[in-house]
Amino acid sequence: MKTFWQRFLTNPRVVCGLIWLGLVTILAIFAPLLAPSDPFAIVAEPFKAPFSEYVFGTDSLGRDMWAGLVHGARTSLLIALIATVSAVAFGTMIGGIAGYYGGFIDDILMRMTEFFQTIPSFIFAIVLVAILTPSATSIIVAIAIVSWPPVARIVRGEVLSVKGREFVQAAIVAGQSDSGILLKQVLPNTLSPLIVTGSLLVATAILVESSLSFLGLGAPNLMSWGFMVGSGRSFLRDAWWLVAIPGVAILLTVLSINLVGEGLNDALNPRLRDL
Repeated sequence: MKTFWQRFLTNPRVVCGLIWLGLVTILAIFAPLLAPSDPFAIVAEPFKAPFSEYVFGTDSLGRDMWAGLVHGARTSLLIALIATVSAVAFGTMIGGIAGYYGGFIDDILMRMTEFFQTIPSFIFAIVLVAILTPSATSIIVAIAIVSWPPVARIVRGEVLSVKGREFVQAAIVAGQSDSGILLKQVLPNTLSPLIVTGSLLVATAILVESSLSFLGLGAPNLMSWGFMVGSGRSFLRDAWWLVAIPGVAILLTVLSINLVGEGLNDALNPRLRDL
């Protein structure tokens, strides 16, 4: 019987994804050291080609693309992680309460969840950010609001399958409170699908944040990959690197997160534990 880490780390796709994510994480953590200059500062003439005086060249205003890429990694990852944690926490609470209590409470919470799912998520995010005014906080709130419904439905389904088991009934007979049973007995048994869903939500959050920044709805004081793509799209024919470099960074990061998420799903899948 293989252990979780044996199943997880022997998957070559997972290893490739982890290597890239590790690199991006290092760039994000050490951004002030790797690129000490302000990513919005004009440092040279516009449209300097990559691999010359500046590693990735300069953009249409003469800003260092390397500084933008490094600081953009910090912005994209931080916003995506905070938004995902918020969405998972809220969705887990809604799904856990709905699945555990059932009945009228379940009907009300699930109808609310379905209402949010009927609204196109990206359009809803645009409206929310526009109403709240573009900022890092409003982007996090918007992404969290459009991301929690799938989490709630997954947790509800897992809770419904767990709450009838013997150890839960034993806890009820022992006189444990509903909150204690839910937090200590039921929800810990929903972690496997929750971890997989959360990892994939991070990739979605990066795409949503990049898309909002591309449209000019990003945080005005923070450099991000989506903003870099948006500001360089008018010069695509003459300065391809303005779009290609941040675009490839988004592509590889989202792809890596999805590969790691699939690896987690394979490693945590109970049908594969005996293989």
